Amino acid sequence: MIKVFGHKSPDTDSTGSPIIWAWYLSEVKGKPAMPVLLGEPNTEAAFVLQRWGLDKPQIIADVEPGEDCVVVDTNNPAELPAHINDANLIQIIDHHLLAGGLKTRGPIDITIRPLACTATIMHDLMGEDAARMPQAIKGAMLSCILSDTLEFRSPTTTDHDRAVAEKLAAELGIDIPAYAEEMFAAKSDVSAFSDAELLRMDSKEYTVDGKELRVSVLETTSPKTILDRKDGLMKAMEEVAREDGADQVLLFVVDILREEATLLVPNDLVRRIAEASFGVTAEGDTVVLPGIVSRKKQIIPALKL
Repeated sequence: MIKVFGHKSPDTDSTGSPIIWAWYLSEVKGKPAMPVLLGEPNTEAAFVLQRWGLDKPQIIADVEPGEDCVVVDTNNPAELPAHINDANLIQIIDHHLLAGGLKTRGPIDITIRPLACTATIMHDLMGEDAARMPQAIKGAMLSCILSDTLEFRSPTTTDHDRAVAEKLAAELGIDIPAYAEEMFAAKSDVSAFSDAELLRMDSKEYTVDGKELRVSVLETTSPKTILDRKDGLMKAMEEVAREDGADQVLLFVVDILREEATLLVPNDLVRRIAEASFGVTAEGDTVVLPGIVSRKKQIIPALKL
């Protein structure tokens, strides 16, 4: 049985894409596969599973030596199981920069394309077989694209992502603005999560100028709800950094509707990063970054000390 999974702290794309590709491998290619997760899905992803009647995939802590695996929505070893290089990695489908560090047992099938969403790539790889997707799989694919593009607001959005999403929405009879509003409302409901859980909810590890950073992004239509917890979040940053072996946690609260990010500034290190990376003057404990919504295209490439 092939295990299909995305990155740790699974968002909608890293929850939906394993389900989509496991269906394709099993039902179209005749290769038994199962989707699994590397953690609890975020609130938006959980909403998508419920909305389309999809079972939550099993959560795994690691992979077994020699186990057949397909990795989607990442190629970064830091975001994958500790023993990924001992498994039999047979395929990667991704839309992020090439991180390096993965080791395979032989030549594998790798597809990395400059599109906004892994699910868009999967639609292309399926070709005519995409028409065979059941409603729930189409719903998952549409949800992944709307999530990763922030309903086409993100600068990562391509005309092709939009075209695939609009095609799927038409086939499903879905009104995109209304459905995206439901998704983003679910994403914005973080009341049940602790400060530390929020910092890890949608976070990725990067090394910038010798500093190990956990870069967290919280996309929301209600930024005030998160910023009202600012003091607790800044205190939790120290705890999370210490537990995760990072030098610093960066938290960007992305306002989906205003298309801007607020960076919390708990100390001089973050202040220096903010000023060097974004050309701003960070005088208080937050700084607003107009037009910044994408970690992949706007935040990570800009980070420096």
